[in-house]
Amino acid sequence: MKNPQTMPEFPTAFSWGVATSAYQIEGAADVDGRGPSIWDTFTHTAGTIIDGSTGDVACDHYHRYVDDVAIIADLGLKAYRFSVSWSRVQPLGYGDWNEKGFAFYASLLDQLEKHGIAAHLTLYHWDLPQGLQDRGGWLNRETTLRFAEYAAEIAHRFGHRVVSIATHNEPWCTANLGYGNAQFAPGVADTALAAQVSHHLLLSHGLALQAMRAQNCPAKLGIVLNQWPAMPATDKAADVAEAEWEYARSVQWFMDPIFKGSYPQKALDRMDLSRFHVHAEDMEIIRQSLDFLGVNYYFRAFVSTDNPPKQPEGKLGFSDMGWEVYPSGLTDLLLKLHAEYENLPPIYITENGMAVADKMEDGKIHDEQRIAYLKMHLQALHEAMRCGVNVQGYFYWSLLDNFEWNSGYAKRFGLVHVDYETQQRTLKESAHWYRDFVSKQPQAK
Repeated sequence: MKNPQTMPEFPTAFSWGVATSAYQIEGAADVDGRGPSIWDTFTHTAGTIIDGSTGDVACDHYHRYVDDVAIIADLGLKAYRFSVSWSRVQPLGYGDWNEKGFAFYASLLDQLEKHGIAAHLTLYHWDLPQGLQDRGGWLNRETTLRFAEYAAEIAHRFGHRVVSIATHNEPWCTANLGYGNAQFAPGVADTALAAQVSHHLLLSHGLALQAMRAQNCPAKLGIVLNQWPAMPATDKAADVAEAEWEYARSVQWFMDPIFKGSYPQKALDRMDLSRFHVHAEDMEIIRQSLDFLGVNYYFRAFVSTDNPPKQPEGKLGFSDMGWEVYPSGLTDLLLKLHAEYENLPPIYITENGMAVADKMEDGKIHDEQRIAYLKMHLQALHEAMRCGVNVQGYFYWSLLDNFEWNSGYAKRFGLVHVDYETQQRTLKESAHWYRDFVSKQPQAK
């Protein structure tokens, strides 16, 4: 790793941005015809969220989007990744569309265009309409068809106004945290069901790509996957084998169907397949060509078979989420993907960021940990690109402190501090650092 003070230079056409998601920032949960999502239901269920909060108000972005886009512009960023709340534009997830919901996103795009900021839209960031959950949610194969219809409508209305559309954000989380251990909505704990959900998510991805391409959508189309290298704690055979299985069940489980048309055998060998149903045509549908791949990276998997398991030393520290800071894992991951998948499309780092227990002092937030995190991960990214990986953009997670899922408002990832009582926005030192860094990068003439 280079000296943290020596920052690399990225290509002229490289996209610099920030990311958010609808449920985490929008608020306005029952405004202008929005229907409830599974996260509305989940957060209003006692005991699901650590601090007992909900996303009912969140950052009130629905009413403050003009100011929030102005902040992005003030940071000198030319790209913004956001998600659409499906139940805001189609309250039940089927049936009638909600024009007031579409009007909000049209106005958001107006503001982005006004400031010359490229829009990168995500169709699904975990907030399934409750109306579809009542019909079985992602366990119901019919939901994949409804998702394709939703994708087609978004592509029809906005495909010409956005640079890219991602089908799903982190389907691993939807399946394994939503259905595997009940940590996320809808709060189911059954690993066999999680496997089936993951397949339906991938199937809906393929169907959505077909539906959007049938609309002659000019935007780049892809998917966003959370990924990590899996590293054995020791060189013992048991640790090595366990790390290989971890990589197979997480990264390869989603990558292989998309790029190879099959699930990894290492993962299948250790799964309960009694309720795992794949139709004959499914893999062909899933294996659609991608215009881009979004990669979200936060940490490595440190794999130990000891009891209790060995823990990473954390030489570079840990985030407020308890995640090890391990920037070289980003280089390792990207190089591994580059070697393993011959037909890999251009990559965007669609999320990368650090939760810090930020404290306001004299009206400022001195988040040196986050700045160091940014420096080291951008260096790691540049090293992967130097070695031949085609990465075309980086989106810091997140623009704003926000509702951090089952952690509620206790964890802060934002470049911008949010006072949830007053909705006051305050740029952290990391925001100033990111703005200065981006301003020094080569600019297209």
